[in-house]
Amino acid sequence: MKRGFSFSVTVVVSAIVFIYYCTVFIFIDRWLGLMTSPGIMNAVAFTSVAFMCVLNYAFSIFADPGRVPSSFMPDIEDPEVPIHEIKRKGGDLRFCQKCSCFKPPRAHHCRVCKRCILRMDHHCIWINNCVGHANYKVFFVFVVYAVIACVYSLVLLVGSLTNDSINDKQQTADSFRIAYVISGLLLVPLSIALSVLLGWHIYLILQNKTTIEYHEGVRATRLAEKGGNVYKHPYDLGAFENLTTVLGPSIFCWICPISRHIGNGLRFRTAYDKISTSSTSK
Repeated sequence: MKRGFSFSVTVVVSAIVFIYYCTVFIFIDRWLGLMTSPGIMNAVAFTSVAFMCVLNYAFSIFADPGRVPSSFMPDIEDPEVPIHEIKRKGGDLRFCQKCSCFKPPRAHHCRVCKRCILRMDHHCIWINNCVGHANYKVFFVFVVYAVIACVYSLVLLVGSLTNDSINDKQQTADSFRIAYVISGLLLVPLSIALSVLLGWHIYLILQNKTTIEYHEGVRATRLAEKGGNVYKHPYDLGAFENLTTVLGPSIFCWICPISRHIGNGLRFRTAYDKISTSSTSK
């Protein structure tokens, strides 16, 4: 997938560089001192968080979100696939007219990338890429580290301002006012926005849904209620199993950019798998 210059990615990278510089070389230095033990520990800790944030951000940008194989063909007679997604109108198997191929479960066509994406969540302008099957975890982990970094930097900013107001208020007002103001204007809305985004994706992971599936589920729930039925998301395996399905079987890998557990993205476990397994074991 060829991608050129992205203004939004440039803005994000510039903000990361600016916040990192201000946090380490202004907030920590003026509050704790970079040559003191507390200063060194905080500088190392913040640098570690920033490094993981940048690493996962880079993976989110450059990783292919998941390409549908040209040879993919749904097998309606496969006993290991208890459900098949069909079109709302007509009931046929989902086929992408633009890509001229069948769509695997949870795949959708992205108008920006101009191709179908496996387990597509959304197209994100801030990474200039789709968030899909292969890069969803690194995108989520990036948001986790970004929230930690923003809140951490905001705490150091407040601590530095408090310390400066006691020691050299005039010098702070003259020399570092712009850095403090710009940092505050960046960190406060970023901390709020990223925290909301993190909370939203935690909710989605616990339900084993994508953003697209959430909106489809709202519509399906309304239609089911009109017919006197109850809609249940077919990929909801329970909170803990949903977590391990998306983030990995080991809790120690949940905040690492490792996605070897995700499979090929052409088939996903469903609640019906558990039902069929329990019925055959009886």
